[in-house]
Amino acid sequence: MNLPSIHLARPRLKPGKIFVTPAALKALQSAGISLFDPLLRHIRGDWGDIPESDRQQNELALTAGLRILSSYALPNGRRVWLITEWDRSATTILLPDDY
Repeated sequence: MNLPSIHLARPRLKPGKIFVTPAALKALQSAGISLFDPLLRHIRGDWGDIPESDRQQNELALTAGLRILSSYALPNGRRVWLITEWDRSATTILLPDDY
């Protein structure tokens, strides 16, 4: 997983309450990654490893009030997703298997 740049980008969305599934927390810990690393990327609009159509959907979602999804590969081969709800009330960090 590429860590966020030391140059701080401005937040592009408010994440609301932050939730993490137990499996995602375990995967992050075993990869030696803080949950804040993918969370900061997500909030700054770095959507990670998603198809271009999903990237465009996220850009639209910023102004249209739709759900936002990011996906990040971890060094241990696992993948974490971050999903921010349409109303920006919550962001959940989870594994694809948790969905």
